[in-house]
Amino acid sequence: MLYFFQQVLNGLHSGALYALLAFGYVLTNGILHRTNLAYGALFAFCGHTMILTAAFGYQVLWLTLFASVALGVAAAFLYAALLSRVLSRSIFEPLADRSPNAIVVTTLGILLALSEASRIAADTHDLWLPPMLAQPIIFAQGANFNATLTLIQLLDCAVVAATIGLAAWAFAQSSFGRRWRAVSDDPRAAAMCGVDVRAVLRRAVLFGGLCAALAGVLAAFYYGNISFGTGLVYGLKILFVTAVGGYLSPLRAALGAAAFGMAESLWAGYFPLEWRDGWMYLFLVAMLVLIGTGRDQGKIA
Repeated sequence: MLYFFQQVLNGLHSGALYALLAFGYVLTNGILHRTNLAYGALFAFCGHTMILTAAFGYQVLWLTLFASVALGVAAAFLYAALLSRVLSRSIFEPLADRSPNAIVVTTLGILLALSEASRIAADTHDLWLPPMLAQPIIFAQGANFNATLTLIQLLDCAVVAATIGLAAWAFAQSSFGRRWRAVSDDPRAAAMCGVDVRAVLRRAVLFGGLCAALAGVLAAFYYGNISFGTGLVYGLKILFVTAVGGYLSPLRAALGAAAFGMAESLWAGYFPLEWRDGWMYLFLVAMLVLIGTGRDQGKIA
């Protein structure tokens, strides 16, 4: 029983990262209704940028570890804001009314460009942060086994829960949330009612990019490293999870992604790890087929 409880605790952390990514992904795709393959790359690029900048600050600028990490976090969010601006103004706006494949192909190219930029910047080496806040917190004790989470895992979960909770509340109460729902439902009707569709899209892409940056930073804190190829794996998982859950509610997508992270953790604890991703993708594809492609055509209440 303690072993099962440990897998549940592990799933809380992985589920939190997936939930934050899904929340940010739906902010953009709820308006575009197009597949954005660059989102996972943005997550990995920001996490990798944080590590590279922290290493530069510590080894070259002779900053303290705390100052180096703070510099890395600032650089990650600045890059996220810059890339979000480029994506919204130079890619999503011009291609929004064209073939859906246009955005798919373009964001695939961006994914490859960001991955290669990270690889070249790191000289094809993996840089690692030192372990931080790795003290175990015991939740349950047994004769030979303790169910624990590290302090950094608990802080990551708390930050994600606070971020999603605050964002969901603001989304439900703010004028931006109302405009987002109007544009997501029918952008032409929203424009006829005076909603600035482009401004809503730009803010949504910015907020989504900041969610990706925060997830990348938190993942880097815990794992110590984010490889330049990680973005494709995370991006595909978030793509399938949000496709199953729908693009009408960021909060619902986040809850579905958290459940997916929990399922991954339970699989890793009881079944062969090398088959985990394959079976998880198969499950998501089966759910997508069963739910059907016409689900998101319903109007937002």
